[in-house]
Amino acid sequence: MISPLELRIALRYLKSRRTSQLLSLITVIAVGGITVGVATLVVVLGVMNGLQNDLREKILVVNPHLRVLTYGEGLRLDAWRETLAKVRRTSGVEAAAPFVLSQGLISAGHDYAEGVAVIGIEGDTGTQAVTSLPRHFTKGDLSFRRTQPGVDGGIAIGVRLASKLTVYTGDIVTLVAPAGSKYNSSLGAFVPKLRRYEVTGLFETGMYDYDNSYVVMRRETAQDFAGLDSAVTALEAQLGYPYRALDWQSQNRSLFSALQLEKLAMALVVFLICVVAAFNVVGTLTMVVRDKTREIGILLAMGMRRGSIRRIFLAQGVFIGLVGTALGAVVGLVLGASVNNGHLIPIDPSIYFIDHLPVHTEPRDALVVILASLVIAALAPLYPSMQAAKLEPVGAIRYE
Repeated sequence: MISPLELRIALRYLKSRRTSQLLSLITVIAVGGITVGVATLVVVLGVMNGLQNDLREKILVVNPHLRVLTYGEGLRLDAWRETLAKVRRTSGVEAAAPFVLSQGLISAGHDYAEGVAVIGIEGDTGTQAVTSLPRHFTKGDLSFRRTQPGVDGGIAIGVRLASKLTVYTGDIVTLVAPAGSKYNSSLGAFVPKLRRYEVTGLFETGMYDYDNSYVVMRRETAQDFAGLDSAVTALEAQLGYPYRALDWQSQNRSLFSALQLEKLAMALVVFLICVVAAFNVVGTLTMVVRDKTREIGILLAMGMRRGSIRRIFLAQGVFIGLVGTALGAVVGLVLGASVNNGHLIPIDPSIYFIDHLPVHTEPRDALVVILASLVIAALAPLYPSMQAAKLEPVGAIRYE
């Protein structure tokens, strides 16, 4: 254990000669290097965690945790009511519902048409929903209440799609189904199936793909649109054979694997900043040893043990590491929270799926960064302290 005398000498050596109340410039530079390294590492890990968490939340807005599909052709579940009853009785299942998934072309009466994903779900305002979509409506809800006569049903669309089509709630749009077209013998061609729907709701999830190309309607309406009669595409729950379950992680495995690899790579690259800061500490203490050679010789001549000399410089390194790590952790946490809460860094949602850079610092990651920084700071002063302890008193006193 370091004694009060050794600690007092260590802190004195870190101060400037001219202004004994202030730290020397080289000490400030060493502390600053560790501060920058730790803060950068905390922020980078927070960004990677934020991307993963935000993407996961956005994906689960429309997608359930599990989708159960059949192995049959056409992804049809004809006896879905009996299967749904079994699923709801399964332990651990909080909510289950049938859904329809199809594709279509949407038009608002202009020359422009847009390809969309058509999803049919149970009309629900959020009490028994299996996704968080009901919480993301800016206008209307999932009740699909119509106000226009002569339409085939109500639909909800994303705000980006609505802006692209220049439609609002209450407007009528046309959907063309690629499946279910019938051959017209008089025309000698296939006639596509057209349906007219009223826009009864607008949602904004923050996920570009959902807001730009998803159309949500009541399950019965989607069955008619997709030509499934009374069948559905899948059940949003888990079953055994003859059904196959797809969870949201397996459906997006490549994306999250890439993010995990990027997190590891970025952490390794930024960790090198802390290693460079450690060399900074080595250089600082080496300069202090050379600058204080005569003082060290005097202390040895007065009877101070070499172990005490070693502990003096170890204490300096630990002090620099503690101060730099503490400042870096605080700066990293504050900076990350400011960027996340203030949405200070906007990004292109058409490329990155989200509209701002999210930062979410995990306590475990911050603790690992702090411990790694302290270990580096404890190892960095070993060489300078050993060199100081090896000095001979007479040669050190005569050193110029």
